[in-house]
Amino acid sequence: MSKKKQKAPSPFAPHEGPPKVINPAKGIERALVITAHPDDVDFGAAGTVAVLTKAGVNVTYCIVTDGDAGGSDLGTTREQRAALRRREQTTAAEQVGVSDLIFLGYEDGKLEANLALRKDLSRVIRQVRPDRVICQSPTMNLDRIYASHPDHLAAGSATISAVYPDARNPFAFPDLLEKGFEPHAVPEVWVMADPNPTMAVDTTGVIDQKIAALRSHDSQVGDGEHIEELLTTWGRQTAKMAGLKKKRTAEAFRVVNTQ
Repeated sequence: MSKKKQKAPSPFAPHEGPPKVINPAKGIERALVITAHPDDVDFGAAGTVAVLTKAGVNVTYCIVTDGDAGGSDLGTTREQRAALRRREQTTAAEQVGVSDLIFLGYEDGKLEANLALRKDLSRVIRQVRPDRVICQSPTMNLDRIYASHPDHLAAGSATISAVYPDARNPFAFPDLLEKGFEPHAVPEVWVMADPNPTMAVDTTGVIDQKIAALRSHDSQVGDGEHIEELLTTWGRQTAKMAGLKKKRTAEAFRVVNTQ
């Protein structure tokens, strides 16, 4: 009697079940976080970054725009807002153990996932040579519209394209190779604010650092009195989804294997 041939699982099958809680520092030495604006990383991944740096992982931030279209002070120029937001992000990064920041200086509100941005991000990836890239989702989520700012989508899309195939391809942007930026293959991407997360990080022990980081963005959050409640509520909701105990907090990501 012949055995019934089993159908191979589809590589495109959606993830099912709760995200798996893991140690984000295991097996890596360097991580690169790429976001559209100052403060994006602090909303989405600052807790995970704090866990990484505490474990000795070197983390670099690449901020694509200066956030010069953010805030409500009509009496300031774009240049003044850009300088302020760079300072705020630098202070916020210090709260979670990050001192290496790269600002690309694109104009806020006008970001496009074009070849120019892909080239700049490929250069940064080849320069930093991370074991992991953390970025924003390239997919619009109508249930979380604030996370789906057009700049976020563009930064996420360009980042994933830079990871694969651009940064690892010696024939992509050959002038980068001529300038000494050797190709680099990033094994995985962690996507923030994805509607279908596959992995979670317990951030309970570093939630105070995440709160302090976001409060550093005075121009965006004012006195920041609401930040602790906001981030704690979000973190606990994520932790519950991941099956963690009550009063734990977590951040969730979709892991994209690029190997």
